[in-house]
Amino acid sequence: METKLRIGRIPYANLFPIFYVLEREFDCTSYEFVEGVPSGLNRMLRTGEVDLSPSSSIEYLRNPDRYFFIDNHSVSSKGAVGSIFLYSRKPLEELDGSVISVTSQSETSIALLEIILTKFYKIHCPLHVSPLPARTGEEAFLLIGDEALRYSTEIRRGTPDGLLQYDLGEIWYERTGLPFVFALWIVRKELKGEGENRGKRELFARFVKDLDKAKKIALESLPEIAQHSPMGVFLSREEILAYWKKLDYELDGEHREALALFDRYRREVSFLPAASESA
Repeated sequence: METKLRIGRIPYANLFPIFYVLEREFDCTSYEFVEGVPSGLNRMLRTGEVDLSPSSSIEYLRNPDRYFFIDNHSVSSKGAVGSIFLYSRKPLEELDGSVISVTSQSETSIALLEIILTKFYKIHCPLHVSPLPARTGEEAFLLIGDEALRYSTEIRRGTPDGLLQYDLGEIWYERTGLPFVFALWIVRKELKGEGENRGKRELFARFVKDLDKAKKIALESLPEIAQHSPMGVFLSREEILAYWKKLDYELDGEHREALALFDRYRREVSFLPAASESA
């Protein structure tokens, strides 16, 4: 049976340009893309169901003994990210004690929210974790990814009203002066070692070269790629491009400094869910 490299694929708009180019410009017959939300792909990485994935940065930080990450690649923002929003019926600083409904799809976003609440605003809020956060009942709720993009578009166009919107990437940048690294391309350490995985190691080396080229092509071709984005159902081409331009796909010294700070802060605060307890 042919050896294939099993690669996680997050179906969110932030990575659409990279996967769009990969699948159209490169030979992917030896790659098997496995779709899942960030928390699901975290679990699949831990169990070996996928070999690598663009996945939650917190998954790497919690388990550095299991993984390494691909250099020069991330999903980050230097300021507003445009797709990680806390919505509140009152100012954030007045939320102390209020229940916040949060998505189970992203462990990194939950950790970042808890850091913002606890360290930056000195408030404590119980978090109610669910696949789709409630938008009624709670004082506040967290949305991520395409769902956050859709909802923020509804607000920008006039409905619904009465909610305050906070971009978590923007708050982090204002408080730290550093980018926030939401996702890394995380790889199981077996692909670096010796032994039975030689075939996959060779495929991985090829994939890294393909990924490097795909990122370069994608960033040079965003206006064309935007015409093919599924987001076109609810966003204009200009809105899609404006969102992608908020994102930062690099991973340099500043990003590593930001990761280290995030790791220190997340150890200093208690938050739910822990990796072993989440979906």
